[in-house]
Amino acid sequence: MALMKPINWVQIIRRRRRWYSANNMNKEDLNNLRPIIKNRIQNRSHFNPLIRSLIPVAQQVLHSRSQLIYGVSTLLNVFPLLTCKTCNDLVPLSVEAMLRALFCPEIYVGETGHLIQSCGGHKKLNTKHLHEWIRASLQDILVPVETFHLGNRVQDVIGHHQIFNFDRVPAVVELCHQAGTPLEDPNLQYSNASSRFILDRKSSEANSLSADELKFIGTKTLEAWEMLRKGVEKLLLVYPAKVCKRCLEVHVGPSGHKTRLCGVFKSQSWKENHSWEKARVDDLVPPKIVWCRRPQDPPVLLNEGRNYYGHAPAVVDLCCKAGATPPVKYVCMMKVQGMTKPSLGNAST
Repeated sequence: MALMKPINWVQIIRRRRRWYSANNMNKEDLNNLRPIIKNRIQNRSHFNPLIRSLIPVAQQVLHSRSQLIYGVSTLLNVFPLLTCKTCNDLVPLSVEAMLRALFCPEIYVGETGHLIQSCGGHKKLNTKHLHEWIRASLQDILVPVETFHLGNRVQDVIGHHQIFNFDRVPAVVELCHQAGTPLEDPNLQYSNASSRFILDRKSSEANSLSADELKFIGTKTLEAWEMLRKGVEKLLLVYPAKVCKRCLEVHVGPSGHKTRLCGVFKSQSWKENHSWEKARVDDLVPPKIVWCRRPQDPPVLLNEGRNYYGHAPAVVDLCCKAGATPPVKYVCMMKVQGMTKPSLGNAST
């Protein structure tokens, strides 16, 4: 019986490989095709019905964002918001979004802060300290996440020397702009800096609100919060965004930029370039989890009962205090029907 000749797979692959010579595709042909390809990518919403259907979603996201800012700013004039003093004393407003992971980001919705020892302090060196509470602002509950504003999705990658050539806009606004929202939309011109004056402008209106009006505003604000997060989740399936694993910098686009801003502080061991990964909804719309006080809890939350208390996003907790009903997915997280810490008298009996 004759032995079978071994199969040379390398030769088979080489025969079936398609080779492109310089005669068939030269540099002039590529230069002629490049603007056509870029124009096709930039105007792909006219050719792809799936992408065309996301334009109303982007418009709804911007509308929900405006309703959310209006509702939260109105409720903050009725229900006080506190933040830890460590973050506000050490972090300037211009770099607050970049360094929100290095300082204590704790906030609390209530007249007086809780007594739970969860303050990490500067660079989270201390983990069992009480918070020093001060009055918070709108940007403490709606954390500003900004990114570079791109003219189109097919432009070159932003280099470090171009860092001042591009404006910084909210990441959600840039995502909606790339999804097809026109530049004439007034929501695109909204800046986070203008939110500082919203509370003063609405303070007189909030003092005259009844309980039913507060409940209505809380319900609509909670609906806007859910619509915003659902819309951003849909847009991220088609229009990808990147986030740095170390400094939380967000870039809306197919690839990250090359600005060397990661690790510029002495306390950080890494240097220069970002480490990009796929961004999620929480990276563009941070939920800002807080301790929530239930009716069965004491007036001031104690450190001994921290295992009994619930958590919730700050916007959800604020709307629930106004009378809104929390969505079902937050009921387990908030421990609505959970028991509180038993007192010493009940424990002895």
